[in-house]
Amino acid sequence: MTGSSTAMPIAMAAPLPRRSRQAKIAWGERVVTVGGDAPVRVQSMTNTDTVDAIGTAIQIKELAQAGSELVRITVNTPEAAAAVPYIREQLDRMGETVPLVGDFHYNGHRLLTEFPDCAQALSKYRINPGNVGKGDKRDKQFGQMIDAAMRWDKAVRIGVNWGSLDQELLAGLMDANSKRAQPWDARQVMYEALITSAIESARRAEQMGLKGDQIILSCKVSGVQDLIAVYRELARRCDYALHLGLTEAGMGTKGVVASTTALSILLQEGIGDTIRVSLTPQPGEARTQEVVVASEILQALGLRVFVPSVTACPGCGRTTSTTFQELAKQIDDYLRAQMPVWRVRYPGVEKIKVAVMGCIVNGPGESKHADIGISLPGTGEAPAAPVFIDGEKALTLRGDNIAREFQDIVDGYIARRFGGAAPVVDAIQK
Repeated sequence: MTGSSTAMPIAMAAPLPRRSRQAKIAWGERVVTVGGDAPVRVQSMTNTDTVDAIGTAIQIKELAQAGSELVRITVNTPEAAAAVPYIREQLDRMGETVPLVGDFHYNGHRLLTEFPDCAQALSKYRINPGNVGKGDKRDKQFGQMIDAAMRWDKAVRIGVNWGSLDQELLAGLMDANSKRAQPWDARQVMYEALITSAIESARRAEQMGLKGDQIILSCKVSGVQDLIAVYRELARRCDYALHLGLTEAGMGTKGVVASTTALSILLQEGIGDTIRVSLTPQPGEARTQEVVVASEILQALGLRVFVPSVTACPGCGRTTSTTFQELAKQIDDYLRAQMPVWRVRYPGVEKIKVAVMGCIVNGPGESKHADIGISLPGTGEAPAAPVFIDGEKALTLRGDNIAREFQDIVDGYIARRFGGAAPVVDAIQK
């Protein structure tokens, strides 16, 4: 039996709608909306010394070109605060309008007060309630930072981190917990401390006069299940825009897998408005890798489209040649490198699909499903590579220059489809 008359069509999985308020983060005429029905935004952070204004500006531009829509910089000393306006000025000269987020800990109240040019040059302030001060100083110093945000009309992220929780709040919650008939375990108290700190700080800021749509919350932890539990409850209790990210996610595969797992589950549930993948760069690895991973998470979930997708087979005993692997990487790297220019020149190019397949089993089929695809010969197959364009076989490539010729065909396809240029396939030997 192959079917049933009572079977219902299977609905495509889709993320739940988000319920958060919408915040606006701006620099000049550029406004990045966060929350509500706005796209989930990608954020990153520099790892340069902020005092090095030129080096920091260069890295910010690299992150922005890779797809980061907000870039956070460390503002930890008077020298760093003094450098911020020069960083912004250098970016403006380069034509880069990405909004900057100032990361403040311990002395942010003083830096924002003593360096008004820094306060103006930033588009958003990150405040950690756990280290704005202790005792009577805490409320005063928190208030000074909120005053600066209101004075300069800036957004604020109230970012709680379980590595730097408000110890007075935590002690109070632990004391209250000890008096319960059935006390929570220590982890549950920690969850409550994170959420309470974030929401109470946000409400305090609103009581001071900061608008609710200028506030973004985060409660960062380093465990996948911890992050999921905390953000589910945080989203249930408030409607502020939320920033997602595992803190200290780790290096390489571990960091990528952990971040992808946690963020994907929450985003699928409609939780999260901005994301950051906090990878520890491997030796020699570009800082932009964290932006690539964040973008891939959103693209894989169908929430955003950043770059053309490249479908490639994993290889097996039929594909002893590494040609298809090399070509797939070459094409993927090339498409990413071109996107800063193509986004402007060819609107919509990010939606195309390219296939680079290694043998006859799935190669032609996958290539037909793509906008443009190539099926390379596997072991024992004829040394010919058919190219499919818009579902139809267009030509066959042979010889030692298949990779170069296919890249030219991809170039021509994009120029013709999105820019009205003449196709280049006629120039290739059919």
